[in-house]
Amino acid sequence: MDSNLIIYNTLSRTKEPFLPLNPPFVGLYVCGPTVYGEPHLGHARPAITFDLVFRYLQHLGYRVRYVRNITDVGHLENDEDEGEDKIAKKARLEQLEPMEVAQFYSDRYFLFMDALNVKRPSIEPRASGHIPEQIEMIRKIIDAGYAYEVNGSVYFDIINYNEKYHYGKLSGRVLDDMLSNTRELEGQEEKRNPSDFALWKKAQPEHIMRWSSPWSDGFPGWHLECSAMSTKYLGEHFDIHGGGMDLMFPHHESEIAQSRIANGSDSVKYWMHNNMITIDGQKMGKSLGNFITLEEFFTGKHDSLTQAYSPMTVRFFILQAHYRSTLDFSNEALQAAEKGLRKLLSGMETLQRIIPSDISTSPSCFNIQQIKDNCYQAMNDDFNSPMVIANLFEGVRIINSVSDKKETITPSDLELLKSMFRIFISDILGLKEESSDNQNDVVEGLMDLILVIRKEVRGKKDFATSDQIRDALQNLKITVKDTKEGPVWTID
Repeated sequence: MDSNLIIYNTLSRTKEPFLPLNPPFVGLYVCGPTVYGEPHLGHARPAITFDLVFRYLQHLGYRVRYVRNITDVGHLENDEDEGEDKIAKKARLEQLEPMEVAQFYSDRYFLFMDALNVKRPSIEPRASGHIPEQIEMIRKIIDAGYAYEVNGSVYFDIINYNEKYHYGKLSGRVLDDMLSNTRELEGQEEKRNPSDFALWKKAQPEHIMRWSSPWSDGFPGWHLECSAMSTKYLGEHFDIHGGGMDLMFPHHESEIAQSRIANGSDSVKYWMHNNMITIDGQKMGKSLGNFITLEEFFTGKHDSLTQAYSPMTVRFFILQAHYRSTLDFSNEALQAAEKGLRKLLSGMETLQRIIPSDISTSPSCFNIQQIKDNCYQAMNDDFNSPMVIANLFEGVRIINSVSDKKETITPSDLELLKSMFRIFISDILGLKEESSDNQNDVVEGLMDLILVIRKEVRGKKDFATSDQIRDALQNLKITVKDTKEGPVWTID
């Protein structure tokens, strides 16, 4: 358990030794998606970042309770306290129930996270399933004197809070500056101060998603949800809270304030934030309309893409950059990632083929242990996946040199090399072999050939052979239909 792990704490803005509150147990909470649209590349980065954290902590022997929430209510259009609920708006436009929208896009999110080999969290709570916990937390904040009710809505009193605590300490903001720069938004007149945020909102008559509360029929504030769910599943004090850099303010800042009052002290020991994915220097995201969905990446069906990219290519692309650095999208960068991943996995495959006859019993000139130690040192330095990958490529160089019989390696070094690749490529980085990218092309090519042969035998009136081909395809659950445009086939 003596890992020497150092992580960057956003709150202190320094790297700190990782010292869990209750070892060997670790509580990890990560803000998950708001499920109202197709998962895109911006969703993939936090998922893969904290999957790396989850995997490494488990590898070190910690028992990790990883909680990643699903936001299915309360996230309003302008990310403030006015506007339509994002999921309710989607439901209205598509004439569906809000929970139908949430379920559909949750399933889509899980599907693509599985493709990216992101491990499922220990618990994946939904905001709509924790209304009683949120109401109880609001009660505590009101009783402590840091929230007020107006016309059925409840707001957190930031100025009152800031007199004793520092609202803005996570993002480095000063409340006076925030107040002077805050613009008045329509519908916020009932707040004492424009910067106060909603803990509970009274639902307007047209608002579909609503629950009963002591204050009104309404719905919880977006910021409150994570405070309530993290407290329920990880307790009033837990180790790591993570999420995207864009959530630092106001979402995580507000979480700190709420939890501080409701629980009596700061809840989180380490705050971690992954940086943004950019395109042409701008953040990639739904609000800017410049996002590319994961399905578009995997199929290549987007104007900005020159080809399709496999899930493992996307994962490798993200891991090639340190999680706290910006990552700029380009086809060239993804193609380089594809090439690098192929080189790494090819080296791993070659490693398995090296047989005893290739091995020298004399001391080898390689220091495999040093390379493995370098990988651990990189991971212990705030999860530095790019440095891990660089050291693994040095391992690939050794593998290829031995395979080409340019150098020899001892049996013990060979086993050490195999262990290193399994641990860091498979277990920690979460990279794996995928089905051949050409598999679908091969199937389509074979079917085209079969249909050409079938057309030729039908042209010769050899209907017995034609029927034999048809029946054989049907046994494989492949149906062929003859149309005016020619035969088409489908897999049942």
